Amino acid sequence: MTRYPRDMIGYGATPPNAQWPGGAKVAVQFVLNFEEGGENNVLHGDAASEAFLSDIPGAAPWQGQRHWNMESIYEYGARAGFWRLHRLFTGADVPVTIYGVATALARCPDQLAAMKSADWEIASHGLKWVEHKDMAQDEERAAIAEAIRLHTEVVGTRPTGWYTGRCSANTVRLVSEEGGFDYISDTYDDDLPHWREEGERDQLIIPYTLEANDMRFATAPGYTTGEQFFSYLKDAFDVLYAEGEAGAAKMMSIGLHCRLIGRPGKIAGLKRFIDYIQGFDDVWCPRRIDVAKHWAATHPHQRFERPSQMDLQTFVDKYGSIFEHSPWIAERAFELELGPAHDTAGGLHNALARMFRSASADERLGVLTAHPDLAGKLAAAGRLTAESTGEQAAAGLDLLTDDERTSFTRLNGQYVERYGFPFIIAVRDYDKASILAAFHTRINNSREQEFSEACKQVERIAEFRLRDILPS
Repeated sequence: MTRYPRDMIGYGATPPNAQWPGGAKVAVQFVLNFEEGGENNVLHGDAASEAFLSDIPGAAPWQGQRHWNMESIYEYGARAGFWRLHRLFTGADVPVTIYGVATALARCPDQLAAMKSADWEIASHGLKWVEHKDMAQDEERAAIAEAIRLHTEVVGTRPTGWYTGRCSANTVRLVSEEGGFDYISDTYDDDLPHWREEGERDQLIIPYTLEANDMRFATAPGYTTGEQFFSYLKDAFDVLYAEGEAGAAKMMSIGLHCRLIGRPGKIAGLKRFIDYIQGFDDVWCPRRIDVAKHWAATHPHQRFERPSQMDLQTFVDKYGSIFEHSPWIAERAFELELGPAHDTAGGLHNALARMFRSASADERLGVLTAHPDLAGKLAAAGRLTAESTGEQAAAGLDLLTDDERTSFTRLNGQYVERYGFPFIIAVRDYDKASILAAFHTRINNSREQEFSEACKQVERIAEFRLRDILPS
């Protein structure tokens, strides 16, 4: 048995109605990453200088040395870029979420005071702006705890939102286990918030973005002018707004950095975009904490028993009757690489159907012969499975006239004599008259044709049964 932990399905084809405040068609959320003073630097006890997200082409870390040029670029973000952005957002009356590196906030008290005065949310961006991918779990856990402690000491309140950025595969779990965060943003997997189950905790995830992000001024392929940034943001907004008009409102995250978008030639594109969206009445520009509180109140998490997390006995007890009297199909499916994508009706149906399709012809014939006749003796005697009883009753096969019952009995006998298995049809796709019509048509098929059709109908019946008990 293997289990695949990645969630490849999310909300699927029918995401929830976000129900943004005021009936907004889209929520546009601005994040300003404040990392200046928290980056890799030998002054900070790091082994080398910073090399990430600057305007230095092909930058590489300098081992054991200060990188004066890199340091001065980061300093620009704190000294000039931040204040330019502060004037822009406060002037436009657009609130911002700060992803604040704790050590950077501690080294920039005036900027911190301006954030607080503007009533911006100050979420945690970790203790230091460094890679976490090679950290041992205990080391990363300790760094998370120290980030919270220092943030609380410097800001005056603890952070309730978290984004590491340069995270490890353990980060989301470790931050969830800490237990004090309304949301975590270390994913890029959706246009809407979603819930993640971490042990007993239901953790809200508000995905972030690396594409509607000024980091592309410092990476390839990327932006070279403010106009390119504006054009990309506008295109993204227009698509999401149209989806919102169609009843599928989404969230648009925009990621910013003081040392990048804070430059005059770049910020012009951002200003143009803010002017553009302020021409719409039905756009919500929240802080991330506002999104978190809205989502928790409007879309609280609902747990259910997940097939991919069951033990074998529970799995077979629950799904062994999906294919009529054939628990061996569930037993074999349990050994597949199941994951979150199989915790839905369609996903689990695919896993069970794979085992049915890969079975031998004799095994599949056994599944066909396990099905009862339509409106046959077992039904009359009340000896059908609960699933078959409900299905036949829904099609009106429990309320036949004497003539209809005679027709079904005659056709059942002819069919079994001709093919060696009962007539099988997913009755929820039909009514009583169309079932009889299909009976008359299919009884003229070759055995090969009818074996194939009966197998398809068995799979369709299984799909209906799963949709009764699992989310779609």
